[in-house]
Amino acid sequence: MDDIRMIVTDMDGTFLNSEHEVSPDFPKVYEELKKRNILFVPASGRQMLGITKYFGDLENEMAFIAENGGYVIYKNEELFADKMDQQYIAEIITAIRNISGATAVLSGKKKAYLETYNPDFINYISQFYTDNEVVEDLTAENDDSIFKIAVYHPDGSELNVYPFLKEFEKYNLEVVVSGQYWLDIMNKNINKGNALEKLQEALNISPQQTMAFGDYMNDIEMLKNSKYSYAMKNAHPSVKKAAHFEACSNDNFGVLKIIKDYLNSSN
Repeated sequence: MDDIRMIVTDMDGTFLNSEHEVSPDFPKVYEELKKRNILFVPASGRQMLGITKYFGDLENEMAFIAENGGYVIYKNEELFADKMDQQYIAEIITAIRNISGATAVLSGKKKAYLETYNPDFINYISQFYTDNEVVEDLTAENDDSIFKIAVYHPDGSELNVYPFLKEFEKYNLEVVVSGQYWLDIMNKNINKGNALEKLQEALNISPQQTMAFGDYMNDIEMLKNSKYSYAMKNAHPSVKKAAHFEACSNDNFGVLKIIKDYLNSSN
């Protein structure tokens, strides 16, 4: 195995267990990564605050890929930030309102925005979108930079949302199933893989020196940009097909097990 200089991992369904918890072994493993000058990079569809909250003061020395690649920071410095066109946002929100059971969330640089006053749903999304606000109309002008539109459906996004929104790819937008219940819409070429490439170029780290972990379709480009790509045991079949290797499930903290194995084998 080549010397690894960067480890990038999806969060939900990958690095975090089903209770959205970090392995208790992470601080010790992270210290060893730091000693070896290996950069640890969480990469998620979550907003930035929804990722960094798990890492405390370590945020100052790590890199983060948020919003499915729409927002990238390294040591608290912004490397890349994207913005969707308001015209498309209004049209897509209108279409989402016509999908029975679907709920839209606009994810911006300052905070996330939604129209529902359902306290259970607000409590649920707060684990992903820490700073959120209920507004009257998501189609109205917003002075925030909107990175993506996230769509939730309680019966699953792949069958109940994607068929109705894939047409918006005609506007040069990415429409991707990002989890069992979620679908994300972003500008074309905004994905975790391209965000990882920007980070690799900025830090002079090659795909051959990169290890990556994921479980859902929005992780595929990121896995393809890493020589040591791992799909979780609980991953979607298409992700397992794209990855070179498999890790045990997120509930068994498979990411940490693979990292530990690498650290032990390269002593």
